[in-house]
Amino acid sequence: MVRIIRGLAHKYFSDDEAVILFLLLVFGTLVVVMFGHMLAPVIAAVIIAFILQGLVTKLTTHGVPEIVSIIGVFLVFLGTLIGFLFGLLPIIWTQVTSLAGETPRIFREMQTYFELLPQQYPNLISIEQVNNIYQQVAGEAARMTQVLVSFSISSIPDLVALLIYMVLLPILVFFFLKDRNLLLGAVGRMLPHQRPMMHRIWNEVNIQCANYVRGKAVEILIVGGATYVCFKLMGMPYAALLSLLVGISVVIPYIGAAVVTVPVAIIALFAFGWGSHFIWVMVIYGIIQGLDGNVLVPVLFSEVNNLHPVVIIIAVLFFGGIWGLWGVFFAIPLATMLKAVFSAWPVKNSSVAPELDQP
Repeated sequence: MVRIIRGLAHKYFSDDEAVILFLLLVFGTLVVVMFGHMLAPVIAAVIIAFILQGLVTKLTTHGVPEIVSIIGVFLVFLGTLIGFLFGLLPIIWTQVTSLAGETPRIFREMQTYFELLPQQYPNLISIEQVNNIYQQVAGEAARMTQVLVSFSISSIPDLVALLIYMVLLPILVFFFLKDRNLLLGAVGRMLPHQRPMMHRIWNEVNIQCANYVRGKAVEILIVGGATYVCFKLMGMPYAALLSLLVGISVVIPYIGAAVVTVPVAIIALFAFGWGSHFIWVMVIYGIIQGLDGNVLVPVLFSEVNNLHPVVIIIAVLFFGGIWGLWGVFFAIPLATMLKAVFSAWPVKNSSVAPELDQP
């Protein structure tokens, strides 16, 4: 056993830089696990500043002064954030409250559908099974309603914290952009002077993650916008809310599309009934998903190394478990970063140290 451990240590940790990088990864993971909720605005600001830095770099390469580029990119980010908070968010909130008010009618119609199932398919389902299903659904709905009520009563401190975060986030993003070289220099002074592996990993992460996240931002806008236009033209209720969910779902490949299909189908069913209009809504929704996966994604992410679906699912579960909603959103970039680390990790050709072969 000792021989195996020493062999693995020689193969993967014979380089001093690899040991330092491993300790940094462990330390960073512990910080996220133990203080992730507390430091969520800081971590989010670092990731957003990393994304925006690509735009700053492009502007500076075209002759724009760096400070002008930073201020311009930051103003675009700030305008987008304000537009979301005061433009889109009130519309979404209005549709959410409207949907909550429609919930009793939806459940009454759902009960009617359930009661017809034993008559239409007597060999597949019985009235007892229908009653059990309805009781479970009604119980889950009552639990969710209770959660919403308790949230509305006891969430004032959380809303105050959210407002504080919304103020802190743009401030942190601005200083991370403005003092990027100063902050990176301070971190670099704590690392070895000769660090070729870290430079290689940084360049790989910079290319892969920046391209991925910028591509995802464009994909969200295109998919969400196309869904909103199609749903609005077809008279689909809660078009803004559903298009937002469909747009955000592309952040989590495979899982997001499967989860969002359920509310789209339910709202379409209770809005139009089981008929041609419902079928057309689902067909259009399926076409949007198909074009996204087979046309848009290959065009936007042609330069990004795709992750295996199993790796994506594990990343979403792992980072979502240790960091909540933020972890779900940033699971793919973090997984891409880890992939770059593993690809650049120095590995010795022999798995056993030379001195172990001596008698």
